Amino acid sequence: MRPTNPKALKRKKTPAEPRREREPNETGRVRTVVLSPVLAPVTRKLHRTGTGAGERSPTARLEEAVGLALALDLDIRASGLVPVSRPKPATLFGAGKVEELEGLIRGEDAELVIVDLALTPVQQRNLETAWNAKVLDRTGLILEIFGERARTREGRLQVELAHLVYQKSRLVRSWTHLERQRGGHGFLGGPGETQIETDRRLISERIDVIRRELEQVRRTRALHRKSRERVPYPTVALVGYTNAGKSTLFNALTGAGVLAEDTLFATLDPTIRSLRLPGGTKAVLSDTVGFISNLPTTLIAAFRATLEEVQEADLILHVRDIADAATGSQRADVNAVLSELGIDADEALGRVLEVWNKSDLLDETGRQRVENESHREPGAVVVSAVTGFGLDALRSKIERRLNRTRDVLRIELGPDEGSLENWIYENCEVVERSNLGEGATALRIRIAPQKLHMLARLAGSARLGEAAE
Repeated sequence: MRPTNPKALKRKKTPAEPRREREPNETGRVRTVVLSPVLAPVTRKLHRTGTGAGERSPTARLEEAVGLALALDLDIRASGLVPVSRPKPATLFGAGKVEELEGLIRGEDAELVIVDLALTPVQQRNLETAWNAKVLDRTGLILEIFGERARTREGRLQVELAHLVYQKSRLVRSWTHLERQRGGHGFLGGPGETQIETDRRLISERIDVIRRELEQVRRTRALHRKSRERVPYPTVALVGYTNAGKSTLFNALTGAGVLAEDTLFATLDPTIRSLRLPGGTKAVLSDTVGFISNLPTTLIAAFRATLEEVQEADLILHVRDIADAATGSQRADVNAVLSELGIDADEALGRVLEVWNKSDLLDETGRQRVENESHREPGAVVVSAVTGFGLDALRSKIERRLNRTRDVLRIELGPDEGSLENWIYENCEVVERSNLGEGATALRIRIAPQKLHMLARLAGSARLGEAAE
């Protein structure tokens, strides 16, 4: 009988016990077992290492973990919930459970085990030794997905930064089944302390280089935003839990061709397109990376340059998958990330407008219930980005929200005021134009508060009269 105490796990691999050979993998996909630990309520609070305040059922958490694994095209051989009454510092699971799980992993001939929780470097190393398989925790899995999905140079830099910060504390010898997703930076390490120190120094130097490059990206984004401020178009940003349908909604509203898949984290690189609203208002719409429960803090820090687009937006559309049973807890997770960015999502009629998407997946009773609930929520609108249901109402609500802070004025211009008219067209939204005869015109304009002072100085405040919407 194999010893069952945690210390015995370290003695399991000896020179007399060679590493078990696996059968060749004919599919070319990594054979994987997904484990979702179910912690006691008190322990669960201690293990919350990322953002997110929502609670969902263990089954829902397991389904999400499997979805994350499928996003990497892994071959899921088995998945299940694993109760953990008291986490062990060395292995998370008790020794008996580790041995039981080894039988499952051996039976499935798994090359990779995903543990849907944040593991310490020691726990990860000990579990790999006990199970003779590569182990990825939740943070590592999300980083793998981001590393595979990032397309632009900025996106790759942000992912690499998050990955290096994560790996800096995990410089131990490890299996390299997923090294191709890590761009050569994953699972670094050497046989002795000198090598580990060298690796840490090299990683630290690379982190400094990436941070300087991302700072340049941040400055470039700031310049782009400043140039957009000279154009009279407000900005709208899409946020939401991953796979809530943001990219599908983005395409439906703008006619863009952004990748939209029924998979987690289909979009990593932000995309910006123009948005025309029913009253003639023009806006700039930005699609951003999806959020997730326990989103690693290293990712939030790395993607801060991208998330600044959300911070600076005039209006934020929080897209929710209203057909998901966990939509309430997903809302709490997204709001927790917004709170970290200094945005109060619960402020009445604030900058956040909730878009209850995927209504087409509800039956008639569920859709009626959701619509009744939305009528009691002034900051919510029910839509289906796939069928187009509710999109006209959404556009109208976006326009009303954007125009709340913009004054509508009327000004008359003479035939010799071409330069002033040109400034108005470049910096204001011209809602209506009418000829007064003899070359004179009357303009009804919508202007942002920060530009009102300049117009008053150019035209004279006495000439600016309020106009009805």
